[in-house]
Amino acid sequence: MAVYTEVTDDELRAFLSDYDIGEVVAFKGIAEGVENSNYLLQTVRDPDDTPQNYILTLYEKRVRPEDLPYFLGLMDHLAENGISCPTPIHGRDGEALRELCGRPAAIISFLSGMWPRKIAPRHCTELGVAMAGMHAAGADFDGHRENTMSLASWQDLVAATKDRADEVTPGLSGLIVDELAYITSDWPADLPQGVIHADLFPDNVFFLGERLSGLIDFYFACNDALAYDLAVCMNAWCFEADASLNVTKARALLRGYAGVRGLSRAEYDALPALARGAALRFTLTRLYDWLNHDEDAFVRPKDPRQFLDRLRFHQQVDGPEAYGITYDDVSG
Repeated sequence: MAVYTEVTDDELRAFLSDYDIGEVVAFKGIAEGVENSNYLLQTVRDPDDTPQNYILTLYEKRVRPEDLPYFLGLMDHLAENGISCPTPIHGRDGEALRELCGRPAAIISFLSGMWPRKIAPRHCTELGVAMAGMHAAGADFDGHRENTMSLASWQDLVAATKDRADEVTPGLSGLIVDELAYITSDWPADLPQGVIHADLFPDNVFFLGERLSGLIDFYFACNDALAYDLAVCMNAWCFEADASLNVTKARALLRGYAGVRGLSRAEYDALPALARGAALRFTLTRLYDWLNHDEDAFVRPKDPRQFLDRLRFHQQVDGPEAYGITYDDVSG
């Protein structure tokens, strides 16, 4: 989360006139994140009430306006089916999506909790359980959105970065070109499909004490292979600072997931290729941002070498057993 677009008091007051959520008592920007402008909004209906917290989001240029009904509708659908996630606040006219300061905007419910700064295996187990529940709840969602950050976009990102990639680390240009060629020829097909989050990094998963309290930031959600979500999370949650895989964390993630939704044999066999693809995806997006960073921007780009190290690990993997599990551990 971050703030790129400033909202004045008058603009906020006019915007909130379409809602029935009370009067503003606090309004401040949220500094974390990279995609949208986010504010913590507090309102009360009566001076003696406890303030209610909301998130006001202005969707910036990276988010396609035509995708927003999918994202907002998905959050509504998941919440209605028992998944703890933020939900859009609908105005008096029933609409959740509006415009503020020339940007599409929405108010989202506030979710209590904190993301884990030091990841333990128990966090990974809880994540696996929650992700499988989300996949199950999304099975009858009637929206559809292609994954705009899959193979086709990786080809565009390689084309846009390969000429300068060696400025980041020597040999990177050749590596991403070769890796894209390999993944393109070996990308798994015909895996079980459904709604995936596609960006369940630790800062998008909240905990209260020992328990997972909810999932946030659905603005990369799409329809794709369900096991790809697992591959993203293995990369984001199960590696240590020295780029080594923590097999205990990977096993906890995969077993937690399989306790709710078992993997097919094809999904199990595809895990190494999916993990390589996910590592390449985040290497490329971070590489592009690193090479095209605006020095006046609010947010510093993330170092692409972190996921490059994870990609190199997956390149050496002989099979899914490297992630600490056998098929019997995760089969349905």
